[in-house]
Order: sequence, then structure tokens, then C-alpha cells
Amino acid sequence: MRKLVVLSFITLDGVMQAPGGREEDLSGGFKYGGWSVQYFDDVLGKVMTEQMGHPLDLLLGRKTYDIFAAYWPRAGDDDPAARVINRARKYVVSHRPVDLGWKTTVPISGDVAEKIKQLKNEDGPEIQVHGSGNLIQTLLKNDLVDEFWLKTFPVALGSGKRLFAEGTIPAGFTLRESKISPSGVVVSSYARAGEVKLGSFELPRSSEGATRR
Repeated sequence: MRKLVVLSFITLDGVMQAPGGREEDLSGGFKYGGWSVQYFDDVLGKVMTEQMGHPLDLLLGRKTYDIFAAYWPRAGDDDPAARVINRARKYVVSHRPVDLGWKTTVPISGDVAEKIKQLKNEDGPEIQVHGSGNLIQTLLKNDLVDEFWLKTFPVALGSGKRLFAEGTIPAGFTLRESKISPSGVVVSSYARAGEVKLGSFELPRSSEGATRR
């Protein structure tokens, strides 16, 4: 079985919508597009190069696919990210017809969760998900995410599409790695680790008395 990894830029309050540009995703009247740009430094760039510096397949929602397809095929091979993305097999989840002009694009429709389970069971490289907020909710709901590679930016927006939204189920994770970039971005990797363990907490007697007083 191959690993499915979600890579996301998120704010402190969990917003993942339109980190890279003002016009990237205006749905829902979102007006804070481009919130990540001022915090992007060399360390973060190096992290992204490392995380995408190996063979991979991409799994994308339709909106993210359209954004990628409008940019990456025009980027030259001197851009390391362009080389990886353009050569990757790109699975795009959409209920509308997909232009297959971008090399190695495979549409997915119908029972999306079941088809992604089949993809994971096939031989092949790691599957990465970038952007694709609506698709991620389907992945969460069906417990299909093996790891989250997150970049948490020191900004809160109060509105916008959130990474852990309506698809979220109770799930435990293990922190695999964490570092902080010079601009204050927390880079962290989490692996799926079973169910949420619930415990009980009782105040000591002295604390109970102090609380009552």
C-alpha cells in the first residue's frame, strides 16, 4: 500500500484557503488571498523542495487542478517544482469533464473514496495532496490520509476554508518532525496513529476546595 500525504499551508486558526495569491480562490467572498507570501523564506522553500524531491503522484480537487494546470505546464524545467509536478501522474477529482491536455492527467469521478482506496492499494510512488480543501474533507471522512505535512503561519484570519472542517473524524496522530522557520512558520509532520484515547481528570481535594471558595 502506498502512502497518501496531505501538504497544507494553514493559518493559526486553521484556514487553508488561497495562501498564494489574491485571486487564487475567492469562493465564499474570501478576501485575504495571499496571506502566506510575506512569511515565505529560504528555509520554507528548502522544506518544500525536500518534500517534493522524490517520485510522487498528485491527487487534486478540481479547483486546485485548474490553478496548477494554468501555471505549471508553462514553467520551465529549470524550476525543480515544475519538473516534479509536470512529470507526476495527476489524478483529478471532478464531476465535470477534464481537459486531459496536461501530460499524464487521470480523471476520477463516481465513488471517489472507493477509487482512492484502490489507488492506495496499487504499486506506485507516494500520493501527495496539495490545496484541494473540498477533496480533503472526503479523505478525512473516509480515513484515507496517512500523514499531514503542515506549515502553520503566524496569522489568523477568522474566515475561510479550513483544513479540518466538516469531514473531520476523531483520529490520533503522532508528531514525526517539527521545526520553525526564521519568519515564524511552524513546519510539522504528523502520522496517523490509531483512535483518540480519552481519559478522565479529577481535581485534587485541595484544588476542589479552592475552586468552591
